[in-house]
Amino acid sequence: MPGRPAIDPATREATPNAMSFRTSSFGERFTRPTGALELMDDLGRAMAGDRDLALLGGGNPAKIPAIRQIFRQRLVEVAADPRQFDRMVSNYAHPAGDVPFRRAVARLLSREYGWPLTESNVALTAGSQAAFFMLFNLFAGTGADGRLRRVLLPMTPEYVGYADVGLEEGLVAARRPAIDELPGRAFKYRVDFDGLTIGDDVAAVCVSRPANPTGNVITDAELARLSQLCAAGGVPLIVDGAYGLPFPSIVFRDAAPLWNENTILCLSLSKLGLPGVRTGMIVANEQVVAAVTNMTAVLNLAVGSVGPVLAQPLFDSGEIIELCRREVLPFYRDKALRTRELLERELAGVPFRIHEPEGGFFLWLWLPGLPITSAELYRRLKDAGVLVLSGHYFFPGLDDEWRHRDECIRISFAQQDDVVERGIRTLATEVRAASEQRTA
Repeated sequence: MPGRPAIDPATREATPNAMSFRTSSFGERFTRPTGALELMDDLGRAMAGDRDLALLGGGNPAKIPAIRQIFRQRLVEVAADPRQFDRMVSNYAHPAGDVPFRRAVARLLSREYGWPLTESNVALTAGSQAAFFMLFNLFAGTGADGRLRRVLLPMTPEYVGYADVGLEEGLVAARRPAIDELPGRAFKYRVDFDGLTIGDDVAAVCVSRPANPTGNVITDAELARLSQLCAAGGVPLIVDGAYGLPFPSIVFRDAAPLWNENTILCLSLSKLGLPGVRTGMIVANEQVVAAVTNMTAVLNLAVGSVGPVLAQPLFDSGEIIELCRREVLPFYRDKALRTRELLERELAGVPFRIHEPEGGFFLWLWLPGLPITSAELYRRLKDAGVLVLSGHYFFPGLDDEWRHRDECIRISFAQQDDVVERGIRTLATEVRAASEQRTA
């Protein structure tokens, strides 16, 4: 074709393995292997391939029939209405996100909890991961004084996606939890408040609730204490509610959501059953929302409107709250109990503990004294047709050596029951085989 440069065969061969041009420090940082990349790459390849894998490693939500039916019907309604269809796909939204939906979110939260919110307190993002990228780098990093200020995770394990969003190395710092060993081979992490201070090197504090990967729900008292520490230290408290309150409400214990001018609440439509629409929500004071809006304008011009248009009637009516309590919460709570019972039965005789499942759709399995690392167990399970996620990825910002992080794995129970059962049985087989290595 005229004007098209010839392709050097040597360059073509090298391209899949290495870039033929120099990259910046940004390029080096964001093209390296990460835990999030490994998770999503394995998940994507598995779903696209023809191998029958038990997918117990991804964060994909379950396909709950009642939820699917509601959004299928909404799609039909939108397609039949030219005005709604244009709003969904033909027009740019405001840089902060679709205004009618943001207004509906603010009104819903104001009605439910009495929070003084307007659409100026709500910004939409292209999923929660984009929200953390913007928020972490908005607050943390090297300042004009040359000092590095970091996001503090008051308790690990924590979400793998926090680890690599920083534009600078070392943007996240973390603390070990206190561990309560409970009856019945259960255990629970707690925030260890002894020595927990908000120093000048802390830019923000972040906690997921329920925690991904453990299913831990920090108590209302713990959350209130963190809020007080942050307010006294003059830093924001970021609460990642992607699995939590008020929606999708995958919380199995008594808990209440928290918001104030010093709190940034991150919500999402993904775990409700809409991960493909990539709609996250930041609920914060107007200054934070304005900053995120400016960042979105540069990064994306605007975020998509598919999720907002699909979901808005549920937010206008408030039905989203009852729908989650009626359909989403019991679905996952029942699956958590069944999967826990299955794990306990299949692993009988092997040293193990399961984190008390208090929310979300993961079980966090601790294998004390496991003679191989969790990363090696992950590889063996992958070869055996089961995808989990190695626990060592979920300790971002924890620099000291701790054997515990190499003894844990995250297991999703969101898949169909027969897939979960097959995966758990294979897991038990591999754990037993590894344990026999220790005694051989």
